[in-house]
Amino acid sequence: MKTEDFKDITYVKDEQGIVTLTFSTPKRKNALSPYSFLEIFWAVDHFEKDDGAYVMIMTGAKDPESYDPLKEAYSSGGYFNPDAMAGISDEIMQQIDMKDIAQKKVTVKLFNCNKPIIAAINGLCIGGAFTMSLAGCDLIYMSEHAWIQMPFAKLGIVAELASSFMLPRLMGFQKAKEIIYFAKKLTAQECFELNIANAVLPHEELMDHVMEQAKQLIPPGGANYAIQQMKRVFNQPYKYAVEQALDLENEGLNNCWTSADFAEALTARFEKRAPVYTGK
Repeated sequence: MKTEDFKDITYVKDEQGIVTLTFSTPKRKNALSPYSFLEIFWAVDHFEKDDGAYVMIMTGAKDPESYDPLKEAYSSGGYFNPDAMAGISDEIMQQIDMKDIAQKKVTVKLFNCNKPIIAAINGLCIGGAFTMSLAGCDLIYMSEHAWIQMPFAKLGIVAELASSFMLPRLMGFQKAKEIIYFAKKLTAQECFELNIANAVLPHEELMDHVMEQAKQLIPPGGANYAIQQMKRVFNQPYKYAVEQALDLENEGLNNCWTSADFAEALTARFEKRAPVYTGK
């Protein structure tokens, strides 16, 4: 898949070798469908193979009809509307494993990429959008207006994208379980205090700050080769643990996908009411 053929994301490389990957479906708050994740996989593949690309920045597109920073979205997480898959060729569909609900394919691709990746979380960031960034990005910077939520338990499903491995390592078992079990909404400042964000920036300074950080990782000011080697040293000892976590997440997700609680969560959301779970 060529970068110019992407529909759900945009891929732009500047003259310094900094790639900006933007989730570009603002009408659905940049929600990510299985097809979106496939585009992200191919974007990382292009990034890895391009000797002139040194750093990738991930961020969310602004809604062209809104200038309110409080309404910006990095991504509202997984998008399960069948319309998102309409018109996709059979050739592309063959690259999407619909049973890979935990998105093992793209998570492993991101985690094993030796080049640095930075998340610039400019607004709301929900579910898989954050867990993907946690597993796949070396640095996470957040706007003062950004917030995250991992609402898996409220949906009757399991946390994914290797978050079951990443979150306890970063904040401890009890705190990770509390946040996942109760689907806690976290402000940017709380994310910083929990060690899942590197810094919180004034909204209008976020992208400039992230760009300056990226420049420190590339030639001539940054020893990019050494940084790539260091990332490999950091990540590779945990490669198989991440893969095992993803396999377990997929097992749990596929079990939950046919559960009565998941069906009730979807029905309740559609009917705009509180779900009534049965634990089955």
